Amino acid sequence: MRTRLILLALLAISVAINAQNRPDPQPAADTYEKFDVGMAGYTFANFNLDKTLETMEKCDVHYLCIKDFHLPLNSTDEQIAAFHAKLKAKNVTGYAVGPIYMRTTQEIDNAFEYAKRVGVKLIVGVPNYELLPYLDKKVKEYDFKYAIHLHGPDMPLYPDADDVWNNVKNLDPRIGMCLDVGHDTRNGKDPVKDLKKYHSRVFDIHIKDVTAPTKQGYSVEIGRGIIDFPSFIKMLRKVGYSGKCSLEHERNMKDPFIGIAESIGYFRGTIATTAKR
Repeated sequence: MRTRLILLALLAISVAINAQNRPDPQPAADTYEKFDVGMAGYTFANFNLDKTLETMEKCDVHYLCIKDFHLPLNSTDEQIAAFHAKLKAKNVTGYAVGPIYMRTTQEIDNAFEYAKRVGVKLIVGVPNYELLPYLDKKVKEYDFKYAIHLHGPDMPLYPDADDVWNNVKNLDPRIGMCLDVGHDTRNGKDPVKDLKKYHSRVFDIHIKDVTAPTKQGYSVEIGRGIIDFPSFIKMLRKVGYSGKCSLEHERNMKDPFIGIAESIGYFRGTIATTAKR
């Protein structure tokens, strides 16, 4: 199984590298899953929107979680319209904004107005704990979903899925989590089990692989680390997850393109090889 997935990933790399040379590029086969493969904007922290969209086109990925370095929070309506026009030209949809860090009520207000002007109804954010009651009010006011991004052992806010759940379980059901499987694993948790337990509050997923279930574990291409992606994908199906699984690639971020293609290829290969025939 693992050998086959590696071969599929290598094939995806070759396809991505040579896509621009094909006279008539063909899209990836439909997986017929409820969930979609997407891209987290943070993957392209060192690149502009044009390079981001070029890479997504080569990898045949059509959903982007929008980061503010590509579309600033103070963007005008004209800038937002131009941004969406660029995405549309590459057959990409911006499905959410974030992660956005929120340390004051004003920053929460700004984020919700930003999401409204951008035209999405999902915010991926990191609010200070004491702001959760105010966040609860804003979710009710705007009727948006809010996915708290967990960060493993690297910061005190929301280290894993358990922590997010314990802080939101009594709040509006539109407040949930962005399950970052790598950070969850690095905090000693099992993202497969956490998806099963908390799926009703999982509104977005960031996929990556890591080398160890500790703070010393670091990010690697999907398929090279310790996360059990076949089991994770089977759990996505079991719980009926219908959101995005967006690659947040954090290795070789100044030259991430081969790693991006390898990770997308491995993830799609795993979808194919675990599907019921």
